[in-house]
Amino acid sequence: MTFMRDEIFAQPDIVARLAADRAPYREAAAAARAAGARFVLYAARGTSDNAAVYGKYLATIHAGLPAGLAVPSSSTVYDTPLDLRECLVVGVSQSGETPDVAEYVAHARRAGAFTVAITNDDDSLLARQADTVLATHAGRERAVAATKTFTSQLAVLALFWATWSDDAALLCALRDDVPGAMRAALSLDAEVAEVAQWLRFSERLLVAARGYNFATGLEAALKFKETSYIAAMPYSAADLMHGPIAMVEPGYPALLFSLAGRALPAMRQLERDLLERKAELVVVEDTHEGVADAHKGGESGKRRGLCLPQAVPEPLSPLVAIVPGQLLALHLAAARGYDPDRPRGLDKVTRTL
Repeated sequence: MTFMRDEIFAQPDIVARLAADRAPYREAAAAARAAGARFVLYAARGTSDNAAVYGKYLATIHAGLPAGLAVPSSSTVYDTPLDLRECLVVGVSQSGETPDVAEYVAHARRAGAFTVAITNDDDSLLARQADTVLATHAGRERAVAATKTFTSQLAVLALFWATWSDDAALLCALRDDVPGAMRAALSLDAEVAEVAQWLRFSERLLVAARGYNFATGLEAALKFKETSYIAAMPYSAADLMHGPIAMVEPGYPALLFSLAGRALPAMRQLERDLLERKAELVVVEDTHEGVADAHKGGESGKRRGLCLPQAVPEPLSPLVAIVPGQLLALHLAAARGYDPDRPRGLDKVTRTL
């Protein structure tokens, strides 16, 4: 047993606890609205940056606000004057001790932004710089590779933006459906372990997704790099088609996140294209819609599906889809003879400026 495994399996309960108390999100959303926020910037690094990508999609698609990722070095390296009036700046950090994220949030606050800190430590450096704090309450994370702090960040972001949009259906799904769907995803553990044996000799891995789950692809690829030292390359399915797909040759391994929703047709098309190139696919999915079509045309590539037992609304699917990705990173590390709790050369808190 490893700390990473324990923390993966703790995630459904953490998300359930977060979704049970909506008061912090009502207060934060009301304060941000009162400040006149009409566009959004996220400041983050590493796993938290992948969570911020999810937040960018939520703010843009679900809440209808222009959103992007901040440039922390604009304040920490270049000391650039910024005009951030009418901007909501969200700093995301599991420890809250990443200096450049905390400094950017402080800089943004001085530049007129309304600032929110999303962190596992509500007394951290980041928390002290922000107007308000949304704590993830994930508890101490002992494995270096983040798992439960990532999904708790996703949950906080989903709760905030669902509250901002007054989306009762999404809030109910977060409370009533997502924790159960995450528990159901854990039942794929043995099947994922078999996939890890299939991939254990791979030194490269293509990871692709689209829409909300682009964040899932980014985070899964990071976990493979951290724990198994595989050259996992994450792409949006759209960006992959604009050139990088040329590197795919027969036998090239690829992990796809093909979840039900508006992004699914693009992902099924990508499956067809990769199978035509004789790639070897692992597909995380929550529906069999379009699978047969993906195999039409006599493709000779290989495909193995990991079907999530319970689907949730597309905007919330990253909370569930990442679970088999985390399990695969865990089992790949074991299959390759590595300790997933202690990746070489990494510390829990990375202090960049």
